[in-house]
Amino acid sequence: MVVFGYRLPGMSSLLIWALVWELVGRSDMSFFVPPLSEVVTTLFSIIGTAAFQKALYETAYAFVAGVFFAVVIGVPTGILMGKNRLIDELLLPWVNIFLSAPLTALVPVLMVLFGFGMKSIIITTTLFAIWIIILNARVGVMQINRSLVEMARSFGATPWDAFTKVYFWAALPEILGGVRIGVIRAVKGVIIGQLLISIVGFGALFELYSNNFLMAHFWAVLLVLFALAFTLSEVLAWMERRLSYYSSKR
Repeated sequence: MVVFGYRLPGMSSLLIWALVWELVGRSDMSFFVPPLSEVVTTLFSIIGTAAFQKALYETAYAFVAGVFFAVVIGVPTGILMGKNRLIDELLLPWVNIFLSAPLTALVPVLMVLFGFGMKSIIITTTLFAIWIIILNARVGVMQINRSLVEMARSFGATPWDAFTKVYFWAALPEILGGVRIGVIRAVKGVIIGQLLISIVGFGALFELYSNNFLMAHFWAVLLVLFALAFTLSEVLAWMERRLSYYSSKR
């Protein structure tokens, strides 16, 4: 970031916003925004408690399982849509509908179909993440140079060989981009599931702290959630940059 011609070190914007947060909290402008220093102190006081660790485990379990199913189902589906016109015409309208629709409205349906437990939360997380992964994988395959596929066929590659050695690797930059956005959407999905389906994990902590007006505790949990989502997004973005040469080699 450059200010008045001077280049500031990385993450300077976060430090500036942290300072603004601290000043707003200390000015007592709103009860709902405590000082950042109080939030950090509260975070260190609750991070070792059994309730926080149990909530972290439940949230991480639902999140990892939901993202896993979204990737395992979404990537092959997107590749098949990109390489097969009939499958693409059959599935693309539904993918676009679910991507643009307010998925929160489907939560009551999932509760009826799958109950109020962890299964419904995992399915909700998967539904939030999978559609953008499918679309990105589809776009990546459609941008592949057809000569690569023809060359693989001329050397006797089976459909499975073409799938694993040509389509997947050539579409990898777009696949990772879709996974990165899907991970961010999955964070929303897991929290919505824990708030609306079954009050567990971080959703239970949000409910407890907001109902008792423990705003420092509320913001401390939210800070952990933001930090985890930001870290995962940056790791995937780094992987995307490292593998970007596949895009030029297509």
